[in-house]
Amino acid sequence: MTGGTRTFADAREWARAGTALVLDAVAGLDEAGFAADSALPGWTRKHLAAHVAANADALGNLVHWAATGEERPMYASADERAAGIARGPGLSADELRSWLAGSAHRLAEGLDALTEEQWRREVVTAQGRTVPATELPWMRARETCVHAADFGTGVSFADLPEGFLAALAGEISTKRGLTGLPDGPLPEVAAWLAGRPHTLADAPGLGPWL
Repeated sequence: MTGGTRTFADAREWARAGTALVLDAVAGLDEAGFAADSALPGWTRKHLAAHVAANADALGNLVHWAATGEERPMYASADERAAGIARGPGLSADELRSWLAGSAHRLAEGLDALTEEQWRREVVTAQGRTVPATELPWMRARETCVHAADFGTGVSFADLPEGFLAALAGEISTKRGLTGLPDGPLPEVAAWLAGRPHTLADAPGLGPWL
């Protein structure tokens, strides 16, 4: 894969891989481990786990939309999205692991059940973009792969699929309006683009992305 291109099949595989990485990242965490800070400023691992789990539930709403034609937004409001994240600290380690696994399983089942016609139906993302349902696996892949590293339990950008990193770098550089990228390993360039810690020397600071 070159040029940061991706296929529908790629995105589906990366979403599965990212989910596995997230579940592995939290598998060994006890209560103290979950309560510790994540790599995201101001978020504990409990906040992050709740965010990733709630994202699967929210994408499930778009799967319902695609499957039935009944409009169902990802989140009823911005407050609902924030409330999902805020739930995290009040849940136990086992409850968070159960929510992460259960929501991911429900989303995967819903995606697997979509027909070719349903995959082509348009839905609206939380950012207001109208996209075909075929974009949902990529949305989930970004969420799980990037946040798997944010847990700070051993997963890094170097553990993410190379094709995913190339596609991610291409997308973010376009959205940021960058015409050139610093030299360095692809995982470090992708981490820099995503506003995550990296080892690139003299790369300018970038604001948050996801």
